[in-house]
Amino acid sequence: MRSLIQHCAWCLLVSIARHPALADDLRSNRGSDPFFQISKAIPECPVPLGPLETEQEWVSDAHYRIERGNSCWVEGRCRLSNSYRYDAEIAEAVQRRLSTINIATHWREQSSLWLMLQRRFIYVQGCVSPAFDKDTFLSELAKTADVDKVIDNTTSDPKAKPLPYLPSAP
Repeated sequence: MRSLIQHCAWCLLVSIARHPALADDLRSNRGSDPFFQISKAIPECPVPLGPLETEQEWVSDAHYRIERGNSCWVEGRCRLSNSYRYDAEIAEAVQRRLSTINIATHWREQSSLWLMLQRRFIYVQGCVSPAFDKDTFLSELAKTADVDKVIDNTTSDPKAKPLPYLPSAP
């Protein structure tokens, strides 16, 4: 059985290699931006696309990404030379901070949320219950060390069109 799975995986790779256009359409987290789910209380919440992008999207955005990353250092607002270098540290700090935020906001019980971190920004994506105190949650999340901004991409209606974030493909 294992060799059959390996054979199928090999065939898939060969197929993709023979069709570069197909390989270009594969989405991946090319910038290694932290992206993780923190709650699952609203079952019908569409999963965000997050930082997944095609090769073409990555190449198209490369110059802008470099410019955005370096600007805070050039302006003297960052201790590191690129604001994307903060994201892994912020992701760890956010994980610790979330437990204390839950005591005040009960976000685990009232949301299905994903966090995406890019250049010291936290994008909060997903669904919240109508009674959820989103302002307090976002404000508390913004107190995490080195966070420059928290961006609210949430909805209280999982069936809303359009959603405030791009959903992943079904």
